[in-house]
Order: sequence, then structure tokens, then C-alpha cells
Amino acid sequence: MKQAVMGGPGGAGVEKVSDPRIADNYAKVKVFSAPLCTEFKHRAREKSGGFGHEAAGEVVEIGPKVRSVAVGDRVVVMPQNACGICPLCTSGEHIYCQSGRKPLKICGSETGCDTVAQYVIQQDWLLVKIPDGIPYDHASMACCGFGPAFNAMQSMEVTAGDTVLVSGLGPVGLGAVTVALYRGARVLGLDPNAYRRDLAKQLGADAVFNPLDEDIKQQVLAATKGLGPDKSVDSTGVQSSVQLLLAVARRRGRVALIQSVDSISTQPVVWKGLRLYGCWHWNHLNDTERMMHTIAGSAERIDKMITHRFPMEKLSEAFDLQVSGQCGKVIIHPWEA
Repeated sequence: MKQAVMGGPGGAGVEKVSDPRIADNYAKVKVFSAPLCTEFKHRAREKSGGFGHEAAGEVVEIGPKVRSVAVGDRVVVMPQNACGICPLCTSGEHIYCQSGRKPLKICGSETGCDTVAQYVIQQDWLLVKIPDGIPYDHASMACCGFGPAFNAMQSMEVTAGDTVLVSGLGPVGLGAVTVALYRGARVLGLDPNAYRRDLAKQLGADAVFNPLDEDIKQQVLAATKGLGPDKSVDSTGVQSSVQLLLAVARRRGRVALIQSVDSISTQPVVWKGLRLYGCWHWNHLNDTERMMHTIAGSAERIDKMITHRFPMEKLSEAFDLQVSGQCGKVIIHPWEA
């Protein structure tokens, strides 16, 4: 099969590797949609090897212990290699599992863990079936496109009537905008990138702001009648961004952090009685139906949010685009010429 790798012309390339083998409860998935996340940063660090943690495709082969999927099923491939038996896994919080498995060793395979490839392997219980009518590119948003934001909206109980402030309007932040709008919330956005502010407006954000403006705090408060947003999401991992969200948050408001931050002042958290949530991935054992309804009901916005698609051979071009910031979600099609 073909697999994308760091290295080669432009810092990324494609190599021919052996097809993955499966065993136990693992299935082999033919990847039709492989969204990119922050892999372009690894190129700058001169890392090498395969990569990718988002995928949607078709099950083409199953191991002897597979029970929950069959050949021909269309699925989203969940990230990580959780054990499946600990309390975290059995409650649907597999992303926090402390006893991960080693799929290559279990399957006796040299490949299959990187999603920007023509095939990937995963345990059957970590494959989410895609309902009829949802295309692969849209379904793949159940990974990082919508995943962290969906967790944030679930945790903060975002609903109609809420005002939600999203800081960072890259692919993950645009996902937060889309999920919040689907729930009927009024959305405000923060990003220094004019292209992404405009894209958030196209998705339906009520107002967008440049966080570098000297009076940004006053601008946000003015847009919320001086009270501050009910709920906020940070997808930047930048200390000043998180501090701004805490500063403008409504008293007894809620703030979700999708990226980690080294240090922040918790004074506003205490003084305003805020609730903070750390949000990574969503609970696919309990919330798959809600996630798929969100994806199906956001089709037009997803078409705007996914701004570019590339064949694997044009990976360097895709990375250059991501570095420029002039894009939303970028998807690789491994089988496209």
C-alpha cells in the first residue's frame, strides 16, 4: 500500500510499504478520508515516519475475534489504542486509558497505525459505523474536526440561548463554531487570522474579533451586554487566550480547554465561580447517535469548513497551505490520483 511519510521533497512524501496484517479483534479499514491535524508541525521539527490519527473508510477484512463490525461496513476510525477492559474504556472514555495495547505486535504487522495511508487497522469496538447518507469526508469530522468541540459542548451543556465564545478559529475551533451553532447557540469568535475570522462568519458566527486589538476585552463585553459569554472554548493552547476567556467569562460561566496551557492565573476562576473543563475526545460508546445527528445536521457548514482536499502525492502542498493559515479543515484522499 501507499503511506504518507515525513521526509522527501518538501519535507513529506509517499512510500510503498507492506499492507497491514490483522489478528484478534482488529479489522483492516480501507481509508477514503484522512483529515490532517497538526502533523505539519512535525515537518518543521524534522521528524520522520508515518503519521495521522484521523480516518474514515470501509472495513475490508476482519480478525477472528471481531464481533461488532463486518466486511463492507463504513466506519470512522477512533484514535488511540486503548485496552478495552478498564473502567475508563468500558465507560466510553477510552482516550484516557492507561493500559494501551500494541496493535503491531498483536497483529504481527509492520504497518497499519498511521491513518494517512491506504489502509489502517483498529479494534472493532473503536470503529464507529457511519449512517447511510453521510459521506466519508463529513463522517471523518467525528475525529478532531468535531471531536474535542463536541466533548466541550457536551461537558458545558451548551444549548439554545447560550452565547459561546470560541478562541482560535483553526480547524478545531471552526468545529466548535459549527457544533455550537447546531445546538442553537449564538457564537462569537476570536482569531488574529482574517481568513479564518471570515470563514467563521460564513459558518454563521454572529461576530468575530481580533484578539490582538488593545480593547478586545471591551469589544467582547460589549457584544454580550457587559455580562460576558455564558460558555467559552479555547483551541489555541496560548496562555494569553485562556486568560482572556477567564477575564470576560460571565459570572458562574463555563470554560472548556481543548489545548493544554502551561500556566494561568486562576483568580477569575475563584472570584467568578467559573467551571473549567479539560476536553480531548468524545464518548463514542454513549454519544455516537448524537454525534452523527450533529454531523448530518451540519452538512452545509461542514462543506464550508472543509476548504481543501488533496491526493496523498500532494501532501507537501497541503502542509504549506496549513502553515499559511489560509484554510479550514484539510483532507487527504489516499486513493485519489
